[in-house]
Amino acid sequence: MGWSAKGENSGGQGVTPSRGFAMVGREDELVLVCGALASPPAVVLVDGEAGVGKSRLVFEAGRQLSDSGLRVLTGLCHRLREPLPFGPVLDALRLVGPWLPEPKQLASQAGALGVLLPDLAGRLPDAPAVPEDPRAARFQLVGAVRAILDALGPVVLVVEDVHWADEATRDLLLFLARDLPRRAGLLLTYRREDLPDRDAVLGSAYRRPVGTGGAEVHLGPLTRAEVDELAGKVLGSRGNPTLGRALFERSGGLPLVVEEDLITLTEPAHRARLLTTDGSTLASTGGEAAMLARAGVPRGLHEAVTARMHGLGPQATAIVQAAAVLAVPAARALLGAVASLGPVQTDEALIEVLDAMVLSEPAAARYGFRHALAQQAVYRAIPGPRREDLHQHAVKVLSAQSPPPLVQIAYHTRALGDTEVWLERAEQAADQAIALGDQGTAAVLLREILDQPNLQVELRTRAALALARFAVFSTESSASIATLRRILSDPHLPTKVRGEVRLTLGLLMTNNALDARGGYRAVERSVRELEGARPELLLRAMVALATGSETYAEGQQWMRRAEAAAHDSPDQVARAAVRASSLTLMALHGDPAVWESVRDLPRSSKDPAVLRQVARALYNVGSSAFELGCDARVPDLLEEAMELSRQAGYLGLVAMGGDCMLALDLRAGRWSRLDERASALAAEFPEMATVVRGAEQLHGSLAAARGQWTRALEHLGRAADMVKNSDGTGLNDVLRIAADTARIYLSLDKPQAAYTAIAPPVERLRRTGRWARVDDVLAVAVQAALATGHEADARQLLSEAEHGLNGLDAPGATADLHLARGILQLHEGDSKSAADDFDRARIMYNAIGRPHQTARAIEHTAAAHQTQQPLLAADELTQAAEIYTRLGAPADAARCQRAQRQLGLTRPQPRGRRGYGTELSPRETEVARQLADGATNQDIAHALSLSPRTVEHHVTNVLKKLHTTRTQLQKSGFHVP
Repeated sequence: MGWSAKGENSGGQGVTPSRGFAMVGREDELVLVCGALASPPAVVLVDGEAGVGKSRLVFEAGRQLSDSGLRVLTGLCHRLREPLPFGPVLDALRLVGPWLPEPKQLASQAGALGVLLPDLAGRLPDAPAVPEDPRAARFQLVGAVRAILDALGPVVLVVEDVHWADEATRDLLLFLARDLPRRAGLLLTYRREDLPDRDAVLGSAYRRPVGTGGAEVHLGPLTRAEVDELAGKVLGSRGNPTLGRALFERSGGLPLVVEEDLITLTEPAHRARLLTTDGSTLASTGGEAAMLARAGVPRGLHEAVTARMHGLGPQATAIVQAAAVLAVPAARALLGAVASLGPVQTDEALIEVLDAMVLSEPAAARYGFRHALAQQAVYRAIPGPRREDLHQHAVKVLSAQSPPPLVQIAYHTRALGDTEVWLERAEQAADQAIALGDQGTAAVLLREILDQPNLQVELRTRAALALARFAVFSTESSASIATLRRILSDPHLPTKVRGEVRLTLGLLMTNNALDARGGYRAVERSVRELEGARPELLLRAMVALATGSETYAEGQQWMRRAEAAAHDSPDQVARAAVRASSLTLMALHGDPAVWESVRDLPRSSKDPAVLRQVARALYNVGSSAFELGCDARVPDLLEEAMELSRQAGYLGLVAMGGDCMLALDLRAGRWSRLDERASALAAEFPEMATVVRGAEQLHGSLAAARGQWTRALEHLGRAADMVKNSDGTGLNDVLRIAADTARIYLSLDKPQAAYTAIAPPVERLRRTGRWARVDDVLAVAVQAALATGHEADARQLLSEAEHGLNGLDAPGATADLHLARGILQLHEGDSKSAADDFDRARIMYNAIGRPHQTARAIEHTAAAHQTQQPLLAADELTQAAEIYTRLGAPADAARCQRAQRQLGLTRPQPRGRRGYGTELSPRETEVARQLADGATNQDIAHALSLSPRTVEHHVTNVLKKLHTTRTQLQKSGFHVP
C-alpha cells in the first residue's frame, strides 16, 4: 500500500433546532441572576425588548436554581387576560399543593386563597371572613400569597412580562418586593418600552429594602461574535463568517430572529421550499446567505413590529413608513420631507416613535431601524399606492441634494418599477463609486445591472468589464464569481470581453482558494480568447499560469512565453506583472537567486497598477520565504507588500499578508493573544476564503500545541473542509492541516488514523515535486508510515525528498528532512546516526527561529540517547520540557517529564504536600490556563497526563477557588499567572 490512502471528512455536526438552541452571550447575566437569587431574600429585575432572550435566561436560571434545591414557580402576564385578582401569581401557585405543610402549620390568612385556588382547598386553612372594604379584602389576599411563599421557602417566584400586569398584580408584586419572606426570591421580566409608566416597573418607585439583595439586568442584542458562535453550534462546519454576517445584519443581534433564520437553514421543509422557489440550487445562488435573503421576515419579529406600530398616531406612522422606504438611517429633515410633514410635526412624531422604540438613533442625528428585518416588516405592510408616493418623494428630495446620493436615487427608481431610468442611475452610481474607490458598492450595483434580463449588449459589456477590472482586487469574491459565471453563459458576449471576464473569474477562484484547479483551467481557456486582442491581459493570464502550475517545468514553460511576449511591450503594468511572477516562481521552488532579484522591483512607481504587481511579488516572495524556512526575511517583505497594497487599493493582499504574519508568529512561538488576532482578521475579511480558513487552521494548530486535541480536531476538520477543493496552490495548506491532524492521532495512539490523514496529501506532494515548501510534514509522515508497517513507503518518501531538495535554499524542509531521516534510522536501530540527524534538525530550527520545532528535535535526540546515554537523555528532556513550558505547550512538557520518570532520573518529591489554601496550586494553575483556553476535561487529561477523575477534582477546586464558572472563566479572558 503506497501513499494513496483516502482521507476522511471530519466536518462538525450541527445542533438540531428541535432539541433547542444553545444559549450564547448570556453567561454573565446568568451568573448574576442565579447568584442573586441563591441568597434570598432577593429581587431581580430583567428588562429587554421582545425577542431578546428574557424567557430563555429565566428558563436557564430556573433550571440551575432547581438543581441547587430551590423551588421555582412561574407565572405569565398576558395582554388579554380574563378578570382574576393576581392572575399570574395564582397561576404560579396553582400546583404547589404537594410542597405545602399541614394546614395547621400555615398562617391562617393563607386560607383566603382557597376560593381562588380550589386545587389547594384541602391543603389550606379554613378561609377567613372576607372584609367588606374591597381594599382590605385585597390586602388579605396579598397576605395570603406572602404566607404561602413563606411556607414554601426556599422558593423563587418568577413573573414574566410584567409590562402587561394588571394593577392588582402590580400592587401585589410591589408589596412582595418590599417585604419578601426571608427564604424567597422574586424574578420579574418586562419590556421597558411597554410599561404603563416608563420608569416604574411596579407602578411606583421601588428601592430594595435593607437586607434584600438582588440585581437589575438589561438584556441587549447579541454581538456579531455571539451570533457567529450560535450559528456555529447549530450548523457545525456549514457555519462561516459570510453567513454569520448575514444573520447579524438581518437580526441586529436579536436572538429571536437569529433562531428563526437558523430554523430556516436547518429544517428540511424550509430548505426544500427555498431552494426550489426559482428552480435554482443553493450553490448557484450565493450559498446560504443568499438563501436567507429570500426567506422573508420571521413571523415572531413581524408580530413584534406590528404590535408596536398599533399604538402610534398618524404622523408617527408616517415617519416610520418614510424611514422604511428610505431604508438607511436618515436625518429628521429628510424623514419629514419624505413623509410630507412640517418641522414641528416631524419632531413630535419622531419623539413618539423613539419612545415606542420603533426607531432608534444608530448614528448621531440619524434615525432608522435597529435591524434590517424590522425595516422590511414595516415596508411590506405599507399599502402599494402609499409606498409609491413615498418613493417618488424620496427621489425628488434626494435629487435636490448636492451632490445627489446616486446610489439611493437608483434604489428608489428601481422600487418605482422604472427599469430604464434605474439602469441609467445605477450605472452612474457605479461610476461614482469606482471614482471614489468604493469598489464594494460598485460591485453590488454592477451585479444588479448584470442580473437584469434582456439587457442591451453595450450596457452589459460595459458593466461586465467594469466589474471584471476591479473584482480580482476585492475581498468580496463569492457574489462576483456567481455573476461572472452568468455573464459567460451569454452566447452574444464578444470574444475579447469573454476572455477578460473569464480571466478575472479564474484569478478570483484561484486567489481566494475557492477552486484553485478550476480557476487554473479558466485562466488557461482565457488565453485562447485573448490572443490577438488584449496583449496586456494575455500576459497576465500566462504569468498566472506560470505561478499556478503543478510542476516547476510547466511553470517555466509558461514563464518563458510570458517573458518573450513582454520583452518589447510598452505596457509597464504588463512588464511589472511578468517580473513579479518570475520572482514568484523562483521563490515557490526555492531558487536562492530570488533574494537578490527582489531588490530591483519598481517600488517608486506612481501607477497603482504597477504597485499592485510589486506588492504581489513582495507578498509571494515573503510567503514563500516563510514556507521555505527563511523566517528572518519574512516580516520586512510582508510589511512592505501590505503597505504598497494599501496605497494601491489591493485589500485582498493586505488580508493575506496579515494571515501569513499570524502563521509566522505561530511558528516563532509568539502565542499571546494569537487566537484573538486570527479571529479578528477573519471577521474583518469574511469573504476572503484564505483568511477564514487560515484562522481555523491557526486555531487548530495552536490548540494542538497546547494539548487541546478535541478542540484542535474540530478546527482542523473545518479548515480541511474549506480547502478540499483547492488543488495545486492549496497543497501547502492541505499538507499542514494533515500533518497537525496526523500528529494528534499519533499522540492519541491512533496510528492508522494518522496515516489515513497524511497519506493522500503526501501522494500529491510527490506528484508536484514541490519539496522546497514542505515544512513540518515529512517527519510526521514517516512516523505514521512506520507506526502502520509501511517502512518501504517511508524510505521511498525520504529518497525522493532528498533528491528534490538538492541544491535548493529551503532550511525548513531540510530541517524536516533531517528529523524524518533520524526517525527512520532510530526505527532501524541506528541510534548514533539518528542522534546526529536530530541534532542537525535542532540546529537548523533554532537558527530559523522556531522554538516548538527545536524542542521537538531535542526530544527526539533524547530518545536516541536514552539507551546508551541516559543521563544525557534526561538533560535533553529537561531542556525540551523547559522550552515547551515557556511556550505554553503542557502536553509536550508532560510527555518529556513522563519519559524522564521512565528513565528513573527525576528528582524525588519531598514527603508531604504543601497546602495552598484558597490559592491555586501549580497544577491547578495549569488546569486553570487550560480552562481559560476552552479545553475540555479530556483535553486537560491528555495535556497534563492526568486521569479523568483527577482532572474533575482539579477543575472543581479551580472554579471554587476563583469563585467562577467554567464558561465565565473562558469568556472573561481571565489571566492566570
